[in-house]
Amino acid sequence: MIREVAQITAIHPDSLQVTTELKTGCSGCKQQSTCGAGIVSKAFSDRRAEFLVQRPPGDFMVGQQVELLLPEAVLTRFSLLIYMVPILVLLLSAILLTQALEWPEGQAILGSLLTFGASFWLVRRWLHLRDVQVTQLLSVQQIT
Repeated sequence: MIREVAQITAIHPDSLQVTTELKTGCSGCKQQSTCGAGIVSKAFSDRRAEFLVQRPPGDFMVGQQVELLLPEAVLTRFSLLIYMVPILVLLLSAILLTQALEWPEGQAILGSLLTFGASFWLVRRWLHLRDVQVTQLLSVQQIT
């Protein structure tokens, strides 16, 4: 399980509005002042994610910290879907446009990039049509 601590900002009858602080990859490194990632993390240091999660049974209060749980298999499956489908579409469209349709190289590159971008959009639409949202897959657990 992937765990993240969140704070309740609002309580609704069937959901909780929670906020999490987005963490950067570096914060304790000695090179933080000269590293590009460290400089970017300082520029965007006050980043928060706010969203609704399904409310489990129990008493909750605004300001209370809860733990959000996400199964690792779910994250892996959707990551593969979101990243692998467009890459496969890019490769297959490049092969199809150059080999089967014999397009010139420049047009094949542009056509492949267009199908690559369209595949991201189609995967996103497919996920929305299936009502697959990460917030529906999260479990909320009170921190004791």
